[in-house]
Amino acid sequence: MNRRRVVITGMGTVNPLGHNVQDTWSALLAGRSGVSKTELFDASTFPSTFSAQVKGYDLSQDMPDTTKHRHAGRHCKFALGAALQAWKQSVLAECDALDPRSLGIYLGSGEGSLDFDNFTSLMIDAWEDGKINTRKWAALAKDRMDLHRETEQESNMVLAHLASEFGVRGPAFNVLTACAASTQAIGEAALQIRRGDADVMISGGAHSMIHPFGVTGFNRLTALSTRNDEIAGASRPFDLTRDGFVLGEGASILIIEEYEFAKARGAKILAEIVGYGSSADAFRITDQDPGGQGASGSMTVALQDAALSPADIDYISAHGTGTKQNDQVETRALKAVFGALAGKVPVSSIKSMIGHLIAAAGATELITCVLAIRDQILPPTTNYHHPDPDCDLDYIPNEPRKTDVKVCMSNSFGFGGQNDTLIVTACE
Repeated sequence: MNRRRVVITGMGTVNPLGHNVQDTWSALLAGRSGVSKTELFDASTFPSTFSAQVKGYDLSQDMPDTTKHRHAGRHCKFALGAALQAWKQSVLAECDALDPRSLGIYLGSGEGSLDFDNFTSLMIDAWEDGKINTRKWAALAKDRMDLHRETEQESNMVLAHLASEFGVRGPAFNVLTACAASTQAIGEAALQIRRGDADVMISGGAHSMIHPFGVTGFNRLTALSTRNDEIAGASRPFDLTRDGFVLGEGASILIIEEYEFAKARGAKILAEIVGYGSSADAFRITDQDPGGQGASGSMTVALQDAALSPADIDYISAHGTGTKQNDQVETRALKAVFGALAGKVPVSSIKSMIGHLIAAAGATELITCVLAIRDQILPPTTNYHHPDPDCDLDYIPNEPRKTDVKVCMSNSFGFGGQNDTLIVTACE
């Protein structure tokens, strides 16, 4: 029995480089940095005073009447905007054959920004005799905590807003596997379609962690770059002088559907998802298996799922965070999978420009793979000036590259050892 094919018919994004797909793509090919001094809170005393923030975005850019979603959190508004862009491109609104019960949603969405000012003021006011007086806390919270604002911090609220907006009656899931979340969500959404549980899936990811808690956690893990005197060049994946990633935020959403369904309604097919692989490191909570066994495992499974060999891959969108360990491990994993071909397959990390969007990273990077196939050009790894003997592959340094591109692999490796890989091709 032939399995159902899965194709991409719509894409949308709101991120530090652009509020839509084309603006983002143009910025990436121009090598522009989305990194700036952090403005979402006063980070002047933090080890990292900069981040990749979404600036100037208003949901009304994509939705004339935002009343229904007026309580939506920051990351949720990004996701709504990205989803509306993708939905518009897919032209599904004009499809009478779409049964809401065959329309599903699978997101890799993180928590929203917390209301730290209000939370800490409540703690201070309820503090008595060296601890929080819980009775006083409850009384104060009743009057001073916004119910809508608090519930919007739950990671599944993005799913709820999108399901409501598009009338989803089919399968609905949210996964939060750290940096691998949206890649895993898209892969699992594709499996829903293959199995026949849905004809169309809204999938992707959203996250906004640029707040004191998020930055403090990553700083304490020494995962963030502290290059405060050179912020535009702070994110430098695979470079010998890399010192950590730059925290970003945003959302990217794709519309994926069963090939025959898309073909029958005359949809413009952007690419086909042919391979998905997932694995766990089973190593440590705080770092990756140094041998890259988990990462190589997800790539191997994705190739097997796609019935492709390493020689068929024209481009690899790397996870490429810019931390010492991640880039070494990913390089080792690529060598293990691609063998003698490893140095010949172009690899790049757009995190060098856009920052690390955490749960939204994988979906954003998959979109760039689709665009690379469309335009036959590969985005660069910027800020790459000092080769690392332990990272010795072709990382497309600093300038985009015109080349023949038909098959792309996209990697996402999450904190805690979750690894996910997608393979997309031009659709024939």
